[in-house]
Amino acid sequence: MEQRQAGGSGLWVSRTALGTMTWGKDTSEEEAGDQLTAFVDAGGTLVDTADIYTGGHSERIIGRLLTGVIRRDDVIIATKAGHTPEGYRPCDTSRRHLLASLDASLRRLRTDYIDLWQLHVHDP
Repeated sequence: MEQRQAGGSGLWVSRTALGTMTWGKDTSEEEAGDQLTAFVDAGGTLVDTADIYTGGHSERIIGRLLTGVIRRDDVIIATKAGHTPEGYRPCDTSRRHLLASLDASLRRLRTDYIDLWQLHVHDP
């Protein structure tokens, strides 16, 4: 699979990403494992998720798969933050919220780093 540089970051990612928005809802963990294995076997590297996908369950599934199905070094993990579905407002990109979201994502993903971290929402 073709690899491309992500901007000027020096990070190289597969041209196609594996989206995980339905993992933990419409996609079981077993199915997710099959998808991830097939994706990596085809040369894919970029796995896209977000802290709000299925209430964080998508990140939890990825974390478990990284400890048993594939190696962490074989994928580029992209996750996002900024939404606040349980909060008093729909988004929050304050330093406090983003750092708390980052810590929670790292725990769910069972990793000590995220390759590509993005804002998921515009917060005026």
